Formats: sequence, C-alpha cells, structure tokens
Amino acid sequence: MSHDENNESRRRFLKVAAGTTAAALVMGGLPRFARAADLPHVTDADPTAKALGYVEDASKTTNPKHKAGDACANCQFYSGGPTGYGPCALFPGKSVNAKGWCVSHSPKAG
Repeated sequence: MSHDENNESRRRFLKVAAGTTAAALVMGGLPRFARAADLPHVTDADPTAKALGYVEDASKTTNPKHKAGDACANCQFYSGGPTGYGPCALFPGKSVNAKGWCVSHSPKAG
C-alpha cells in the first residue's frame, strides 16, 4: 500500500467515524426528550412522595421547612422546564410539577 492509499483510507475512516458519532449523539438525544413528556406524574399516593412530603403546588404546603420561592423548577434535582412537568432525580421514571416542592429541595447553583 502506498502512502497516498494509507492517507485516503485514514480519511475515509475518520469521516465514517465522525458521521457515526454525530448520528449516535442525535439519536441518543431524541428519545430522552420524547420520554420526558411520557413520564407518569408523581401522585400523592406514591410512597416516595409521601416520604419526601411532595406537594404539587409549593404555595399550598404547610411544611415548616419550605422557604418562600422554593419550587421544583429551581431545585438541582429537577431537569424539566420552568413550567409544566419534568423529570426529577428523586423520583426516577416519574415527572413532577415545576411548581411542586418536597423536603429534599436543594437550590440550583449559580
């Protein structure tokens, strides 16, 4: 094999590898966004919700640990949008209300 053939083979390999990597990143990201909308909402009957004192509306909690302004939307465990429902690391496989709150609330950094 000549030097030119080696370079051409290497270029072809790098192009295929870059294309495959890009496709994998795009395809890997799409289901994550689709799944977030499909997650079932946490209910009051959920054992984890009961244990963490989760409420759908933070303004209605009577828990003394709640501080004004605390809500799932500004918690480090919540990865959804500022409104609606989104995933929470404390409730795997379920979504919580952005306006909700629980005793494990931890403000996002910065």
